[in-house]
Amino acid sequence: MDKLENPVLVGVIGAAQGIRGEVRVKPYTEDPLALGEYGVLYAADGRRFEVLDLRFAKTVVVVRFRGINDRNSAEALKGVELYIDRSSLPDEELEDGEFYHADLEGLEARDAEGVVWGVVSAVFDFGGGDLLELRTEGRKAVVIPFTLAAVPEVDLENGRILVDPLAAGLIDPEEDGDDASDDSEDKRR
Repeated sequence: MDKLENPVLVGVIGAAQGIRGEVRVKPYTEDPLALGEYGVLYAADGRRFEVLDLRFAKTVVVVRFRGINDRNSAEALKGVELYIDRSSLPDEELEDGEFYHADLEGLEARDAEGVVWGVVSAVFDFGGGDLLELRTEGRKAVVIPFTLAAVPEVDLENGRILVDPLAAGLIDPEEDGDDASDDSEDKRR
């Protein structure tokens, strides 16, 4: 498999660890040690990385990959992002209201009146909760909180999310609610 159909970023390689080819990997998985359970990991350029051994170390996972046997080889991998295909992720483990970030990207954001506020182009988590980036052609991207108040409904089947523009911060709370549907294009930030 040279190119993943639906790549999901699961970690990024950091500094080399020791002299035997181990590297530090910053995992983006809920369970840091899950990196060893996905089988082969892929780089964006198609390189394959088979995990031989891994252990948790503070905020990273120390990993030994097949074929990476010395510090120089390990140092050359710094910054490589590691991916798996979306089909490798188990759907049955998700609880109600939980979503993979990869499933949210590409969903259209609409409000209750049918106004389109953009398409989810990225999901961020800087420690204070998930944020959704919405992009619309010809406009700057906006970021909204991924909370029940701001995004009361996620409809993966139909490819959209329902947003509350007020709770999401897309409109000014002092605006008259009656005019919101008439010229909503002008009220976007």
